[in-house]
Amino acid sequence: LNTRLSGVEVGRDDQGNVYYRSKKGDRRWVVFAGDVEASRTPPEWHMWLHRQSATPPSETPLPTKAWEKPWQPNPTGSLEAHAPSGSLHASGVRARATGDYEAWRPE
Repeated sequence: LNTRLSGVEVGRDDQGNVYYRSKKGDRRWVVFAGDVEASRTPPEWHMWLHRQSATPPSETPLPTKAWEKPWQPNPTGSLEAHAPSGSLHASGVRARATGDYEAWRPE
């Protein structure tokens, strides 16, 4: 309700998130499309939300670098999280130590 009454849409990103500012211009916020996950905010919109940029990316987009990769969700804490070999989440069984390791024993 607050968004409709006191907000002005500034732009949208490629994920469908909608960015607003107050009519006075003193507040900025985002309405997420789907899951509310802060890491889903692209860097250029993050800069605008945190007042590191005066103009929104919809007016002056940042130049895209050749080495930049497209956004991917952060899988930490989910079933898609990386589980290296030897971790309990990968197979449930730790690999035996190799010959270069000797356990400490008190004397």
